Amino acid sequence: MNKVDKADPEYKHLIKEISDDIRNNVLRYVMVRRTRNDVMTYFKNDMQKQGLVFPTLNDPSKIVYQYEGNLEAIFKSTIQQLLEFTYARYTPLLFYKGNKQLTEFEKQQQRNVGGFMKGILVKRLESSFYAFRKSIERFINSYQNFIDMYKSGTIYISKKVDVYDLLENDDIDKLEELVNEDKAHKYKSEDFTQNYPDLLQKDLDILKGIKELWSSVNEDPKLEKFIQDLKADKTLKKSKLVIFTESKETGDYLYEALLQEFPEKVMFFSSKGGRHTNDTLLSNHNVSRDIIQCNFDPNRKKKDQVNDIQFLITTDVLAEGINLHRSNVLVNYDLPWNPTRVLQRAGRVNRLGSAFPFVYIYNFFPTTHSDAHLGLEVNITNKIQMFHDILGEDAKYLSDGEEFGSQELFNTLNNKKAYSGEDEVGDSELKYLEIIRNIRDNEADLFERIKKLPKKARSGFNNNDVELQTMLTFFRIGKLKKFYQFQSGKSNEVTFFDAVQELECTPKTPRAKVPENFFTMLQTNRAKFTLDTTSKEETGGNKGRSNAKYIEDRIIKDKLFKNFKGFTETDEEFIAAVKATLKEGKMAKKTAQIVKKELEKVIEPLQVLQVLRKFGRIQLDITNKNNKKFQKREVILSGYITNK
Repeated sequence: MNKVDKADPEYKHLIKEISDDIRNNVLRYVMVRRTRNDVMTYFKNDMQKQGLVFPTLNDPSKIVYQYEGNLEAIFKSTIQQLLEFTYARYTPLLFYKGNKQLTEFEKQQQRNVGGFMKGILVKRLESSFYAFRKSIERFINSYQNFIDMYKSGTIYISKKVDVYDLLENDDIDKLEELVNEDKAHKYKSEDFTQNYPDLLQKDLDILKGIKELWSSVNEDPKLEKFIQDLKADKTLKKSKLVIFTESKETGDYLYEALLQEFPEKVMFFSSKGGRHTNDTLLSNHNVSRDIIQCNFDPNRKKKDQVNDIQFLITTDVLAEGINLHRSNVLVNYDLPWNPTRVLQRAGRVNRLGSAFPFVYIYNFFPTTHSDAHLGLEVNITNKIQMFHDILGEDAKYLSDGEEFGSQELFNTLNNKKAYSGEDEVGDSELKYLEIIRNIRDNEADLFERIKKLPKKARSGFNNNDVELQTMLTFFRIGKLKKFYQFQSGKSNEVTFFDAVQELECTPKTPRAKVPENFFTMLQTNRAKFTLDTTSKEETGGNKGRSNAKYIEDRIIKDKLFKNFKGFTETDEEFIAAVKATLKEGKMAKKTAQIVKKELEKVIEPLQVLQVLRKFGRIQLDITNKNNKKFQKREVILSGYITNK
């Protein structure tokens, strides 16, 4: 989904247009989701008036680098050895046989840590040989320290390590420091399975063997190919480039290499700060971001910094929250395994209001010399599959919760629709806001009549396609608004989209006679609304763990989510709105049921956030006041649908 965020000038214009509509209609407290297609469809005239356009996204280009000779043999040997690696050091409780019975949740936590540590090695191997060797060295130190601790007779294990936070902020050093030193729980070595020390030693021997293999490697075909293309490719050599990597170490390595080739034209930014021209770390993020905005944000009014940076290298900390569309060239130096990252990265340069007619995306793909007889695509996917073979079932940790195969990843990265969200389909509030705005602007009398409709107004129509008589009622209590549908003698809450789809008709649709059981249907809907909006304090009862309560616990009480520091300010605002929505009981039951089901499939905080955003139909009205006074429940509108 291409989001129009608050940094864009068009954002303010869109918000003004939308807020004018919202203030005068029943959509006032509905969150607005905007895809590129939504904006182009429903704000086409506004875009034309302001001269705003979306650039055309060219087909992604491949930068193919090749392993040859001894390097190819080393790479394949590394793959084979990593397939035998158990990651036992990072999953100790799976080998625990003491008196304490572990819960399934605790076991899953251990599997998660093991999966993420496995992902580190795979990602680093694909990212750069430099980052991979650094990770191997850290793993060796970690294993040696852990084995020494085991031999001492006592093992300390922490359940508080927030791997999600540290991985997303490319802070591998801190992650491994916490894994090693955060001594929250104490266990006796004798309470672990007999084969555990053998597995630890086996892993350590594999790591030392891999380190020895790579000690003689002085070449880097990926970097050499990149520098070659930067000097030869017509688009790359004349443009500003935004270069994404998942590894801070790769970013540092790439920065130093490019700085030698292109003095004073390179900057690197990560969670640790920025590096620019004088090769010093700008730990003040505001200073670093200021330099980046002056060089890459066309909406930046104050331009104190000279516009001299051609190559901006960054980790995914810049994948959201900042405009970079003074550049129209994106380079994925690493494979963005998570499809969400594909879209987020491209969204930095593929933006409304860009001065460029085209956006170019380059992706790096590995291949080998020995497979030269195969087609290029098969060759590349074979190489990607090697990375997936290492991960096995843990491949899900690198995607969005489901295994992302090599061919699927290759196809995604080479499909330009994946970078613009154009494949995303679904309901959009903008469709209905556009209808209301057209009435406001072109049929003032009708708009005035709609505004002055009395409460408890009712209307309906005949529809021979419906099997059962139905009625939808729109209720309000304070700022809380809900839709309920009567059908087959029962009432259930429905979403805004469910309601409008049921009630949609043409202006010429004749009004049907009020059904004889209208008040029965209304009272059934009213009773259900009253029941759902009556708090525990009012009833003194406890309905148990509802779907909404489950969601609330996942984003308020869950330590991994609560302590995650990789959310942007926009993310935090959204999360605060979701919390307020849940607290005030404003999430439709059907929506809560779907969201709960999706959340049960994910663990990582950014995946949880993705689910919440995916189902962004929830009403997000943040109120700072905790108003406990009795508020009157009101019937606003009722619409019935009958068959003859």
